[in-house]
Amino acid sequence: MPTTAMKAAAAVVCLEGLTLVGIGVAEIFAIDSERIALGVTNTVFFVLYGALLLWCARSLLAAQSWSRSPIVLTQLIQLGVAWSFAGGNTRWLAAVLALFALGVLTVMLAPSTTEVLYGRRSRWDLEETDDPK
Repeated sequence: MPTTAMKAAAAVVCLEGLTLVGIGVAEIFAIDSERIALGVTNTVFFVLYGALLLWCARSLLAAQSWSRSPIVLTQLIQLGVAWSFAGGNTRWLAAVLALFALGVLTVMLAPSTTEVLYGRRSRWDLEETDDPK
């Protein structure tokens, strides 16, 4: 059963996925007749990436362990994107992207999430609890 934190992380990932699908749909209307291939490629990329994130969010709620890796990878990419927005008038956007990414990463790497997804705690947690000291 997913924890409340996992449900919140899934909601953030769902929001990210919907945003990417929206960007892909908006890209359709921005296709330039001189760069059709680029516009179509961007549209397909954003829509498919957003759909993958929506699927991952749904799978996280179903406690399917495979969903963890693409979610973690996406958040790491998002941290890089946030860094690129760090200066000037887009500093607020950088902060929002970074906070969402760090929040989801915190949940995805938490021992309680590992236990829900894999039925056990991480190896490092087991070593700490098995230590007879």
